[in-house]
Amino acid sequence: MNSLLIVIIAGILFFLAYRFYAKKLESLWQIDPKRATPAFSKYDSVDYIPAKNWLVLFGHHFASIAGAGPIIGPVIAVMLWGWLPALLWVVLGTIFIGGVHDFGSLITSVREGGSSVADIAQEVISRRGKILFSLFVWLALILVIAVFAYLCADTFVKEPKIILPSLGLIPVAMLVGYFLYVLKANSILSTLFGLVSLIGLILLGNSVPINSNITVWILVLFGYCYCASILPVNILLQPRDYLSSFLLFFGLGAGYIGLVLFHPQITLPSWRNFNSSEGYLWPALFVTVACGAVSGFHSLISSGTSSKQLPNERYAKRIGYGGMVAEGLVAVLAIVAAAILFKPQDNLASILKQSGPIGIFARGYGLITDKILAGRGAFIAVTILNAFILTTLDTATRIARYLTEELFRIKNRYLSTGLIVALSAALALSGKWSKIWPAFGASNQLVAALALFVLTCWLLGKNKSTKFTLAPAIFILMTTLAALFFQVIKYFKEKNTVLLIVSILLIILAGFMVYEVISKIFIKRGKHA
Repeated sequence: MNSLLIVIIAGILFFLAYRFYAKKLESLWQIDPKRATPAFSKYDSVDYIPAKNWLVLFGHHFASIAGAGPIIGPVIAVMLWGWLPALLWVVLGTIFIGGVHDFGSLITSVREGGSSVADIAQEVISRRGKILFSLFVWLALILVIAVFAYLCADTFVKEPKIILPSLGLIPVAMLVGYFLYVLKANSILSTLFGLVSLIGLILLGNSVPINSNITVWILVLFGYCYCASILPVNILLQPRDYLSSFLLFFGLGAGYIGLVLFHPQITLPSWRNFNSSEGYLWPALFVTVACGAVSGFHSLISSGTSSKQLPNERYAKRIGYGGMVAEGLVAVLAIVAAAILFKPQDNLASILKQSGPIGIFARGYGLITDKILAGRGAFIAVTILNAFILTTLDTATRIARYLTEELFRIKNRYLSTGLIVALSAALALSGKWSKIWPAFGASNQLVAALALFVLTCWLLGKNKSTKFTLAPAIFILMTTLAALFFQVIKYFKEKNTVLLIVSILLIILAGFMVYEVISKIFIKRGKHA
C-alpha cells in the first residue's frame, strides 16, 4: 500500500476535526478573548507568567506533551498488532478523545484560576476525590519520569553524538529566556539566535561525541530535572521547550515532505493478530498507544503549566486541541516509519526486542528522509526525540513538585523536588524500562479517564452538555481497568513485586475515585432533572 494515501486520509480528518469539531468545543466552553487569564490576574513571576506570544506557549506545550510517547507506543503497536489498528486508534482517539481532553483541561483550568485538574476535582466532586486523584497522578508521574529518564540516558549511551546538542541547549535556552523577558528583545531575533546556536551544537556534536555509562547519564538528567523544577518557568522551562519545538517542526516537515515526494510502500500487513506477547488488541493496544491518541499526562501539562501562561483565551484551541492534533501527526509518521521497514515473514517480536522502538523509528525515518537529509535522517531523528524526552522530564518533575507540596504539605520546593527526583531515580536505575512501560501506559490512560470525568462534573455544574466528555471517559475507564487487571495477572505470574503492587494500588485508587465521580454525577443530574 502507498504510504501517501495514509498520510492524506489522516491529514484531511485532522484538518476537519480542528476546523469543525474543535469549534463546537469552543462554543461549549464559551471562549471569551476579553476575559483576563490567570497568567495576568495571578502573575507571580515564578509559575504564573504570560507567554511572550501564543507560539512560545505552543512550543512549550507541544514539546512537553509530545516527548517519546507518540513514537514509542505506535511503533510497538505496529510491530505487535499491525499498522491499521494503530492508525485507527491514533486518528479517532486524537479527534474525539485526546483533543477534547487536552482542550477541556486547559480552558477549564483557565476558568478556575489556573488550578490543576486535581484541584478542580475538589471543587466539582469532593475533597476526598481530589486527594485520590492527586495520589493517582503522583504515582503516574513517578512512572513517567523514571521511564523517560532511562530512555534518554539509554540513547545518550547508544548515540553519544547527540549529547552536546541535547545538553548544550540548556544554557542556550536560558540566554533566550533572558533576552525575551529581561532585556525585552525582539522575539524573532531572539528565536533566530537560539536556532542558530542549536544548529551549531548539532554540527559540533556530530564531531565531538561524549561517552559515558548509563548510570552517569541518569544522574545527570535528574540533576537537570531538579534545577528545571525549582527555577522560574520563564528562565529555563519555557524557552527550552520553545526552542525544542522547532526541532520537532523541522523533523515533522522533513518526514512528511519525504512521504509526499517519495511515498514508500507499506510492506507490513495492516493486521497481524488479535493476541500478542503484550496481550489482546483490546485493551492492550489502547494503553500501549497512549500519547498520540489520548494521554492523561496532557491534562497535567494543560492545567499544570500551560494554563498559567496562556495570554488570551482565543489561543486555547490552538494550544489545546491544536497541540493534540500535532502530536497525532507525529504518531502517524511513527506508524508509517515502522510499517515500511519490514515484511510479513520477519520475526517482528525479535526485531522489536533487539532494536527497540526508538531504533526502529530512527531507521524508518532515515529511509523516508534519505534523499532530503543526505542520509543523516536516523541521527536527526534520535536528536529530535531526545530533546523532547527532556521536555517531558522537566515538565513532569515540576508538576510532581506541585502535587508533592499539596499532598504532603512540603512547602519547600527544594525538598519536594528532591523527593520526586530520588524516587524516580531509584526506579529508573533499575534499568527495566520495558517492564515499566505497560504500567506507565495504563496509569496514563486512567489519568485521562479520570480527568474527563472531572471535566464532565465541571460542565454538569455549569448546566452544559456532557456528551463530548462523558462517553470518552467511560470508554477509556473500561479499557484501562481491563488492562490493569490483565497486568496484575501477568506481574503475579512473573513475580514482579514492584509493578504488581503499583498496578493493584492504581486499581484501588481508581475504584474509589470512580465511586466519588459516579455519586457526584447522579447527585448533580438529580438536581438538574
